[in-house]
Amino acid sequence: MAMHGHSEACCSVPPSKADYKEKGEYIEIDGMKTYKTGPSTATSAILIIYDIFGYSPQTLQGADILAHADDEHHQYQVFVPDFFFGKPADHSWYPPDTKEKGEKLGAFFKGPAAPPATAAKIPKIVKEITEKTGGTITKWASLGMCWGGKIVSLTSAEGTPFTASAEVHPALVTAEDGEKIAVPICMLASKDEKAEDVEAFKKALKVENHVETFGDQVHGWMAARGDLTDERVRHEYERGYKVLLDF
Repeated sequence: MAMHGHSEACCSVPPSKADYKEKGEYIEIDGMKTYKTGPSTATSAILIIYDIFGYSPQTLQGADILAHADDEHHQYQVFVPDFFFGKPADHSWYPPDTKEKGEKLGAFFKGPAAPPATAAKIPKIVKEITEKTGGTITKWASLGMCWGGKIVSLTSAEGTPFTASAEVHPALVTAEDGEKIAVPICMLASKDEKAEDVEAFKKALKVENHVETFGDQVHGWMAARGDLTDERVRHEYERGYKVLLDF
């Protein structure tokens, strides 16, 4: 059972540290600071819903990889809203092995990180970005990391603004969500997600999909927990983003 309504893996592996200088800029969307990267002439865009640690260097680097891939067919504007308004989950809460840590984590998931409340904001965010970029963007995709993967599942059903979606080391994976997905989806799981949950999600899908498990990577390897000083992790981090681009 997920701890505090979240994934067990997310609550047990400490985040790694990495240094990276982002290439983009910050704008305001729906009252939120939002990282923007990629060519402003690109007609396709990706909305990234980060993990509970917010703007980690690995997440911003991933956004830049997606936006600046050296391929004329992979031109994207990429946006990463700060859903937690500068107050993401605190690294010191992990692992939540004391009553105080558990209470803080539980309050976070019931408050700023409540999936339904975040999911409800997505259509307005997409609409505002589309308007602010002068109608340049004609097609949208979404990418969710860990907690963000649940948001992607909730916003990829019938009526979604996205034409494709992706989830990496997702949290709260259910077959029920899989049944409702209405657009092509890519899911990259780690060794820490429950294999039976990932398989059930895949079997429930009725759309084009790519579901793959990176069997030697920890939950969060493409975001805050990716130790990019480790050669193997960095290789699989980069391969993961290549899979997303090729999907």
